[in-house]
Amino acid sequence: MADAKADSHADPAKKAKAPKPKAAKKLDPKTLKGPDFWQKRIDRFEELYKKQEEEYKSKSKPMKLKLLDGKEMECESWVTTPIVLAKKISSQLPDRVFVAKIGETLWDLTRVVEDSQDGQTIEFLDWESTEAQHMFWHSSAHILGAAMEWKYGAKLSTGPFLPEGGFFYEADTTTPVSEVEYQDIDALVKDVTSKKYPFQRLVLSKADALELFEYNKFKHATLADKVPENGFCSVYRCGPLIDPCRGPHVNTTGRVKAMMVTKNSSSYWRNKDTNPVLQRIYGISFPKAAQLDEWKKIMAAAEENDHRKIGTRQGLWMFNELSPGSCFWYPAGAHIYNRLTEWMRVLYRKHGFNEVISPNMYNKKLWETSGHWKHYSEDMFQLKGDEKTTYALKPMNCPGHCVMFSNNRHSYKEFPVRYADFGVLHRNELQGALSGLTRVRRFCQDDAHIFCLPEQTTEEIEKGLQFLEQVYTVLGFKFHLALSTRPEGKLGTDKMWDRSEHYLRVALNKFCNIQGEQNDPFSPGKTFEYNGTESCVKRLKRNMADAEKAGTPLNVKQLWFMNEGDGAFYGPKIDIRIEDAMKRKHQLGTLQLDFNLPQRFDLSYEPKKSVEQPPLKEGQLVNCDGSLWVASESDPNVDTEGNPKEHALSGDEAKKAYVNGEKRPVMIHRAILGSLERCIAILAEHWQGKWPFWVSPKQAIIIPVSEGFMGYAKEVKDFFYGEGFEVALDTSDATLNKKIRNAQMSQYNFIMVVGADEQANKSVNIRVRGSGKKEEEDKKNSKDKKADKEKEEKVATLVKSLDETLAWFQELNKTQDPSM
Repeated sequence: MADAKADSHADPAKKAKAPKPKAAKKLDPKTLKGPDFWQKRIDRFEELYKKQEEEYKSKSKPMKLKLLDGKEMECESWVTTPIVLAKKISSQLPDRVFVAKIGETLWDLTRVVEDSQDGQTIEFLDWESTEAQHMFWHSSAHILGAAMEWKYGAKLSTGPFLPEGGFFYEADTTTPVSEVEYQDIDALVKDVTSKKYPFQRLVLSKADALELFEYNKFKHATLADKVPENGFCSVYRCGPLIDPCRGPHVNTTGRVKAMMVTKNSSSYWRNKDTNPVLQRIYGISFPKAAQLDEWKKIMAAAEENDHRKIGTRQGLWMFNELSPGSCFWYPAGAHIYNRLTEWMRVLYRKHGFNEVISPNMYNKKLWETSGHWKHYSEDMFQLKGDEKTTYALKPMNCPGHCVMFSNNRHSYKEFPVRYADFGVLHRNELQGALSGLTRVRRFCQDDAHIFCLPEQTTEEIEKGLQFLEQVYTVLGFKFHLALSTRPEGKLGTDKMWDRSEHYLRVALNKFCNIQGEQNDPFSPGKTFEYNGTESCVKRLKRNMADAEKAGTPLNVKQLWFMNEGDGAFYGPKIDIRIEDAMKRKHQLGTLQLDFNLPQRFDLSYEPKKSVEQPPLKEGQLVNCDGSLWVASESDPNVDTEGNPKEHALSGDEAKKAYVNGEKRPVMIHRAILGSLERCIAILAEHWQGKWPFWVSPKQAIIIPVSEGFMGYAKEVKDFFYGEGFEVALDTSDATLNKKIRNAQMSQYNFIMVVGADEQANKSVNIRVRGSGKKEEEDKKNSKDKKADKEKEEKVATLVKSLDETLAWFQELNKTQDPSM
């Protein structure tokens, strides 16, 4: 089943062993017959689709949809499609947009509008929209699925888009997929896209769906599990492929102008190692060929600077099958690791955090209390203490911090309480999912948990955003913010989530300098409150443009976006995706609000006026923090502390949250670097192995001009090493030029050459990383030989005393200059 959204952790469970690529003849699609189930499936689809069209026409009646500017467009329910309306607006618009949005629901351009949408707003999303991109890649997965059925007679399983770009489809192909077959798949894909097959949507009963996919046990099982009894589901057809799917999709396969297979692997069906092994094929696609060319350039640069290659070249770390998924850090790698943690410890003190140390192993009772055992036990390393006791290595720190907090009685005067923890974590990732430093089993996070008063929540979230901005600025990362809201299977009540999400929205708007409520540029006289949805983004951008023209800019720092349904099961969160030097996006940090763990661990504090509250009266409302909700005199819908009545709890929920004479704190989960292992992998690629001086494992190397100055060179090396710098000494027999060249290739930040003059004056002759390359380029492009000679002499005289050099190095460490 092609899902509308991919699991962000959907990685292959087992790497496929493909034979060595050999030259192969190009496949002619005309010579390849499709699988036997195609025609029967198509015949049944067409039969049901014809009935659907007749049914839709019989229900037609006039209705209206509104554009963002308020203009109304007349249409007929169950007949008119968004693409027809787009053509009425502009003859070029259908070629620029990929999907419509009616109200807050994405809608196929060729799907008929429904009478329940009468009066709603319609907008059209182009490639600039993240939602449109995800939908485009999802449609491309269907095209890939068609090619896989065609070539292998494959029984398809799932085919989602990937949030970071691209998509995959996994299926039973009967034999492993080989890299030499990529060109065959690409040829079949090109055939499907060139024929511009329309994407057709059909709604059918569960019984009809099970019959339609009786040949495919994967689709059959998914439909049986996910579609309610006597319920309905949608399927999409594009050419020969018919696939159960929620949609939406592009209007035709011809919208995909450039597409290619990128890699393949094997995976377990539903990510369980007891299930059948499937073949997973990944791809990328774009609406323009030039975009694919640009993507290839970025990927080539990424391949050259893969952190695994950098780690090997620079001797930073290694892996061994004796401890799969656990990194062995050599001294140079350990230096990077330690510098980052030391830096964070300095920042922790400035931001009011206190470091704690918590156990690595806990009784499973802890995880049952927190709720993790139900949701996460399969991903924990479990140990048996005796026949009755089960323990598990911790995969996260939050439950342990709750235990520590609950051990002491707290007053409102202590808050906020901020715990930071660099404890080792373990997660039982599947063997095949392990990938360098980016996916490991043993790792460490710059983990922190903030316990605060409810009224401090927004301020603490905003401070957390300012903290991560400070860190990412030093590392040279741009960052993008998204509010991830309640998922299916969440813990806690809707009212708890309403309040939690409200706190995060307010904090995001304050940090980004976005006015909460402002005039709606498309509906004069009305206002809107920015909440990160696509429609709000368009409204805010229009307001920003209008204000800029008027000479009164809004000074919005950045936009944030809504990521609906992607919160953790115990609370909404702010996802932070950083953008590296190659414009790739990665997730490192998070800020997550949690009302559930404080309740599960019965966390509490003494409020300002510690007066014992009377027993809870029948019908009395209670706030999510356990305090009584008492209406204010000025507004009966808001209590005396400004909490909305709609967020208050009643009945059994109120009794459960009520704390006699005490209040519950709010808990915030916070990480900035995230997993240090993953962060270091991203930094290695971001900096292309050229580590800035303050974190570099190769800050300087001492090179004597001859053996006679080796003693002084060692003295210089010991001096700087004793001051805490990573300094090496070249003792090889190579020529001076060769030694300098080797040091340049090894990415030392500074090369310090010493000879007679330096020994006599207790100084060093310094060459800065990259200066040689720059000099060569400047000389190549220059026509002024006299100026070149003067420049060479000037560079050659970069001589400093040992004390001057030490002061310089200390200043570079302090300022964290990224250019050095």
